[in-house]
Amino acid sequence: MAKLKLDGVVEAVRYKPDGKIAWVRAYERRGPTYSDHVLISREELIQRLKSGKNYYAGQRVLRNASTFEISAPLRLVVANGSEVVVAGDESANRDMLKGVPLV
Repeated sequence: MAKLKLDGVVEAVRYKPDGKIAWVRAYERRGPTYSDHVLISREELIQRLKSGKNYYAGQRVLRNASTFEISAPLRLVVANGSEVVVAGDESANRDMLKGVPLV
């Protein structure tokens, strides 16, 4: 299997009361390794996805630096005239990162 080109791995999400993402906790690719976790706002995440960055939902493998269990790619979908962020092949009318734990 070919190795995935990852720019970041989202491991947790926080939603606002209206159902939109407030922020995500992610690890970002830094050359051959990954950063410590960083908080990315919804707007920043959307801009990164629009610029062609590849973010996936997943979790870091305990005590294995730069090793992740990847579940689904994040993508932008247009629903009801607005952009929403979803994980995998979901089709939703609001942000939905299925399988990503809530914070």
